[in-house]
Amino acid sequence: MRDKENISGLLALKPDYIGFIFYDKSKRFVADFPQIEIPSTIKKVGVFVNETIEEIIEKANKHTLDFAQLHGNETPEYCSALSAKNIKIIKAFSVDENFDFSAIKSFEKCVSIFLFDTKGNNYGGNGVKFNWDLLQNYKGKIPFLLSGGINKNDADEIKKMKHLAFLGIDINSGFELEPGLKNIKEIKEFKSLLI
Repeated sequence: MRDKENISGLLALKPDYIGFIFYDKSKRFVADFPQIEIPSTIKKVGVFVNETIEEIIEKANKHTLDFAQLHGNETPEYCSALSAKNIKIIKAFSVDENFDFSAIKSFEKCVSIFLFDTKGNNYGGNGVKFNWDLLQNYKGKIPFLLSGGINKNDADEIKKMKHLAFLGIDINSGFELEPGLKNIKEIKEFKSLLI
């Protein structure tokens, strides 16, 4: 998110997290961080792809980010080094029918939250869902966010989600007027459907 008025509209809906994409190849890239007061109850998340640890630390300090969300090929060693700098991490994984959930166990010591997105051509932002039944293969204790092509028609399925580690959802393109500009009215309607 990068438009002040749009951010204000979203903040009024009291989301748990708000994301800012620092990946310059994204259509939602934040070149100038919006100067807007964000309540401490809403966690600020910076989204990065294969960025240097130094750059993430610089952005986290400058913008008082609560989390770094990593969407690239970051290794457990990389995440450990970043975590050692007191940066909380959300690590994204691209899921398809061949995804091996046991392969992410090595991230458990250094990551606060996992994010399961749909495997596609892009680092996130593919706008399509994966087969959510695959989440039954995740036996870990690290809480996870569900992402990938979520829209308001998914409310009933989300409410049925019983996985013990399910923390919430990460919405994006399914609720946009254009890249980086959220449809506040639709998000409000969607939120009411989830209650």
